[in-house]
Amino acid sequence: MKIREILHAIEQIAPIPLQESFDNSGVQVGDVNQEARAALVCIDVTEAVVDEAVALGCNLIISHHPLAFRSFKSLTGKSYVERCMIKACKHDIVVYAAHTNLDNAWQGINQYLADMLNLQHVRILDPQKDKLLKLVTFVPHSHAELVRNTLFNVGAGNIGGYDSCSFNVHGEGTFRAGDDTNPYVGERGELHYEQETRIEVILPVYKQSEVLRALISVHPYEEPAYDFYALTNVWEKAGSGIVGTLPEEMDEDDFLYLLKDTFHLNIIQHSALRGKPVRDVAICSGSGAFLIPKAISYSADVFITGEAKYNDFYDVEDKILLATVGHYESEIFTKNIFFDIISKKYPNFVIHMSGFDVNPVNYL
Repeated sequence: MKIREILHAIEQIAPIPLQESFDNSGVQVGDVNQEARAALVCIDVTEAVVDEAVALGCNLIISHHPLAFRSFKSLTGKSYVERCMIKACKHDIVVYAAHTNLDNAWQGINQYLADMLNLQHVRILDPQKDKLLKLVTFVPHSHAELVRNTLFNVGAGNIGGYDSCSFNVHGEGTFRAGDDTNPYVGERGELHYEQETRIEVILPVYKQSEVLRALISVHPYEEPAYDFYALTNVWEKAGSGIVGTLPEEMDEDDFLYLLKDTFHLNIIQHSALRGKPVRDVAICSGSGAFLIPKAISYSADVFITGEAKYNDFYDVEDKILLATVGHYESEIFTKNIFFDIISKKYPNFVIHMSGFDVNPVNYL
């Protein structure tokens, strides 16, 4: 099995195009076409982690945070990032990151945290915009089912929790085949009338090329007619943060203690208690304070994130309870996600959880 097959399993859950524009998710170092021996999963790639991979015989490191996040013009070993890259190259180790694409994925880190708190009726807090297209194509009635199913199989036709969604209209198409054509129906030089089905399906922008290839592969016409339309709809299955409802209403104190126990925290930072019950909970792992206004507009009772600025605890006033659990602490579970994705797809493949993956923030 090639390393690219392991990475494909991750990208089925967290496609690279879901990442934010500032990010650098994906392959950082190495040849993905080599045979996969074993993988090491971590949050951050450090020299200790690379040494660990070498000692364990792993030729794949999968991290949450990208090793190569900022650009550089030389590779001399002057920083830990460069030293890690050099050592990975020497030992033929592929270094891969799934960062904001995993944050924005429906089955990503925020969904994982929501499950830990047993939240119900969950939805994306800030869905992505301008990420959907509508495909319209025209197919002879005899091939409509084949074309529809082919489009569904490559990821078109998903709306929320529904799949295989399409709209179909029967009509009549016309065309005249030229002298150098090989028409599926009709004769060269003669105007032909064909009973056709107009098929409409929605798809993510990043799947446009794949969906078009699939359409052309099964469409009987030599020159299929199709249109892609950009949609202004939000994509409810991808975006930043998540919001859901607790099974039962809780006092603020009790909820904060639940949060400490669930995330195994010694300390938790929070804004002033409001004296109001907690039921609707918004979450964004890592640096999610930018979503505080979204959580407030949703009327959430509490917003949980990894870190926030000093003034954020003032600015929320009594509109929402703000709780920060630590950046590392909110993302430590990404290792579990990587492990679960790979082990379910390839149960016999060896995966190690890094034992040298430590919080860079220390507490006295």
